[in-house]
Amino acid sequence: MYALFDEAGKFQAGRILSEADSSLQVELESGKRVKVKAANLLLKFEKPAPSELIAQAQAAAEGIELELAWEFAPEEDFGFAELARDYFSEQATLVQQTAALFRLHEAPHYFRRAGKGRYKKAPAEIVQQALAAIEKKKLLLQQIADWAAELGRGECPQPIRDQLYKILFRPDKNAPEYKAVVEASRATQTAPLDLLRQAGAIDSAYQFHWKRFLFDNFPKGTGFPPLQAPDITDELPLANVQAYSIDDSQTTEIDDALSVQGLGSGTVTLGVHIAAPGLALHTGTPIDQVARNRLSTVYMPGYKITMLPDEVVQRYTLAEGRACPAVSLYVSFDEASLEIQASETKLERVPIAANLRHDQLDKVVTEAWMESDNPGQTELPGGMTHATMAFLWRLAKTLKARREVVRGKPETFNRPDYNFRLVGNDGAEPTGQETVQISVRQRGAPLDLIVAEAMILANSHWGLWLAECGVPGIYRSQASLAPGVKVRMGTKAQPHAGIGVKAYAWSTSPLRRYTDLVNQWQIIACARHGKTAALAAPFKPKDAELFSIISGFDAAYSAYNGYQAGMERFWTLKYVQQNAITELTAAVFKEGPNGSVLVRADDLPLVLAAHGMSGLPRGARVRVKLGEIDEIALDLSGTIAERLDAELPLDGADEDEGDDEPVAGPIAIAVDVNEAEPAAGEASPA
Repeated sequence: MYALFDEAGKFQAGRILSEADSSLQVELESGKRVKVKAANLLLKFEKPAPSELIAQAQAAAEGIELELAWEFAPEEDFGFAELARDYFSEQATLVQQTAALFRLHEAPHYFRRAGKGRYKKAPAEIVQQALAAIEKKKLLLQQIADWAAELGRGECPQPIRDQLYKILFRPDKNAPEYKAVVEASRATQTAPLDLLRQAGAIDSAYQFHWKRFLFDNFPKGTGFPPLQAPDITDELPLANVQAYSIDDSQTTEIDDALSVQGLGSGTVTLGVHIAAPGLALHTGTPIDQVARNRLSTVYMPGYKITMLPDEVVQRYTLAEGRACPAVSLYVSFDEASLEIQASETKLERVPIAANLRHDQLDKVVTEAWMESDNPGQTELPGGMTHATMAFLWRLAKTLKARREVVRGKPETFNRPDYNFRLVGNDGAEPTGQETVQISVRQRGAPLDLIVAEAMILANSHWGLWLAECGVPGIYRSQASLAPGVKVRMGTKAQPHAGIGVKAYAWSTSPLRRYTDLVNQWQIIACARHGKTAALAAPFKPKDAELFSIISGFDAAYSAYNGYQAGMERFWTLKYVQQNAITELTAAVFKEGPNGSVLVRADDLPLVLAAHGMSGLPRGARVRVKLGEIDEIALDLSGTIAERLDAELPLDGADEDEGDDEPVAGPIAIAVDVNEAEPAAGEASPA
């Protein structure tokens, strides 16, 4: 005696070994013995053998017309054997009964299960809806197959081109476009990204990186809504100074300027003047919402996405020839010893004598010129004098040296900064085909150092002042210079070991960084209210909004910096191509993947993996033959042709700088061609 039974929607058959009131002992054809609940028993039969019955019934089931069976079926619940007798004949065979069971079971759109072996016909409107859905799915599967075939032939369907970045980086895995890519990738045994490149979905490497960045960070585009920059209505006194900003020629968001008073008097006062949008902008306003959504200006070679629209920036920027509202920090120094004697913060209008551009002055304002007793007749814009520059240079060196004492070791500027210029770009959105020029600017150049030390002084002073007033701010801190100790952001004044200061609150770029604008609001409250500032400041101690801003800024700033680094690498690779560079000299700085070493080019901002010599020490200088460039992966590898120095490492070369610098490699995409597909007859998740 054999039994056909149903366990969890799966039909099985086997020989009955024993029966009890509530269960049966059944031996399957595999030899496995199972215990079956009597309620799950559907049929008992003598012959044919279970495997023959199932095979014959499945074949017969294919011939049952579901629409005709639905017409025959009674309105009330019925068993599969009843339907078999109605559909075939009163003498429906065992095979026909089993065929009816199988057919009923696989057609839930016609027949709903009403118990073990029992069913109820679906209403006519439900059947029609289900049939329409099945037809739609059939057409969709055909569309997926057609798209996959096109991709396999090296053609990219427009819907896939339109969804490219979503497919690659944030896919809906049930979308037909995604499924077509997966199907084509499997069929052609080609990696998804390579498949799409070969099909022409990516027609520009630059546009690929640009649109991917926009997809992740600016899904609604980079345009601004209509915004009206409010006037600063405060009655601000006019400062009796002449201030100078120092930026590069591309800078339009001029946040900071410097002034010097009292040269030759024994007490010299440095003024650090910061643009004051915080006097006009307020939290919760439309402009604030735009700034908070963006959090920072995004920089890249030849282009930028500003935090604020240009018409707003120009209302508050420190433009030459104007008396601009500013938050000013005045620090008085003993002229001989440069010891700090006093400090004061003021809200005022500051006359901007000139916007100095270091790319135009670096060749003139050199260290030698600064320290010369006979500087000649060099004229600087806006009446800036050699004596003022020389004092600022001496002060900057002194402030740096004092920080280095706290820091515990000198700051090293072993590597230059590089400037990128896209010829003929003029600030328009690049296409990726521009000619790129790369020039060198040594880190720690006099004008750079002057500005950097003045800003560190202001950020440190204001950070401590906020804490003294009991007003929270947004701080950057680093517990120590020990390996692995990272810079963190928080709301409390804590030391920054990397800079060598007791506290550090970004406050000097309110037109470019939202954290600085937030801190400016807090500083303005301190300037207006002193010790009672905590009651008037926009953000209170333990304010959840501050922590939310920190979290958002950390993520955005990291993404923006990563994109800037990626685009600088893109244009460096373009420079290599455009100048037909096939070899370069470089220094080893650590081991790389797969037996390679990571090298840093001597004359370009380029790090790459080089093969050919193992065991090279840190600092070893080598000549590297360059391989193929992959503009999508931003990848370039090389082969070491020869070692150029003696067989001794250069101890301390590039110490503690750049070890975390990544080397571009394969793009991480979210398409998983190895993901299991739904089993036959199993519905995909919605």
